[in-house]
Amino acid sequence: MNPQVAEEIERHRGAGREFEAGGARSFVRTDGEGEPVVLMHGIPVSSYLYRKVLPLLAERGLRGVAFDLPGLGLAERPADFDYSWTGLGRWTGAAIEALGIDRCHLVLHDIGGPIGLEWALRNRDRVKSLTVLDTVLAVDGFRRVWSMALAAPPVLGRVWVLSIRPPAARWLFYLQGIADRAATPAHEVDTHIALLHRGDGGRAFQRIVRGFEATAEKERLYLGGLREADWPCRVLWASDDPALGADQRDAIADALGVEPAVVRAKHFLQEDQAPAVASAIAESARS
Repeated sequence: MNPQVAEEIERHRGAGREFEAGGARSFVRTDGEGEPVVLMHGIPVSSYLYRKVLPLLAERGLRGVAFDLPGLGLAERPADFDYSWTGLGRWTGAAIEALGIDRCHLVLHDIGGPIGLEWALRNRDRVKSLTVLDTVLAVDGFRRVWSMALAAPPVLGRVWVLSIRPPAARWLFYLQGIADRAATPAHEVDTHIALLHRGDGGRAFQRIVRGFEATAEKERLYLGGLREADWPCRVLWASDDPALGADQRDAIADALGVEPAVVRAKHFLQEDQAPAVASAIAESARS
């Protein structure tokens, strides 16, 4: 491993702690002293994605809480775990309990959207506000972006996942995820990639991709649940997201009855637009 990447991983590890929930050991990074904000990540990333957002939330009087979903980041990768949205949502509830969080502001991104809602819609009174970043909730028949679709087949997908290494993987990460390369240097992108492969060569990541529950039933749960929710909310979306575009944005904004805000970014707004992300969360929390 590149020494700069190894150092960055240890810096990240030193900023948080391990915890156990739902039979799986994981990692959580927090910052701030105010009301808790649970920051849901998706794939192929981890809590490391929120490293720029956490101190900005602390400055705004909030306590950011970013934990790794099983199979990703510094979390354990159990072979017998349920990596579907349902299973990861169940584990998210156990994690929130293990971290002693009663009520929280909730932030959804990527497949952290359906996973987070699996918990939130069954615990409505524990959600104080909702901030939605580029996520997928209109899931019926959802088509993965090509780089994710290639990871799904059992055999060819394994070959593809093993090939997700720098420098080609870094180029792909910039192509799809980051508009402002100067804001996220190469060794930080490589850290995302190293955390994906950590321990199992990305096998759990592939199980997560294969566990998508893109059904009409799930879409009714997620969008129907948002229509019935009365949480203060914001929708912040990237202008140039190749994975999740205006169709997802508008379906979510319509269900929530809000006008979405659009910022110049690709899929990972947390990298391109950390101040805008923190401000949207704080605005939701103040509403």
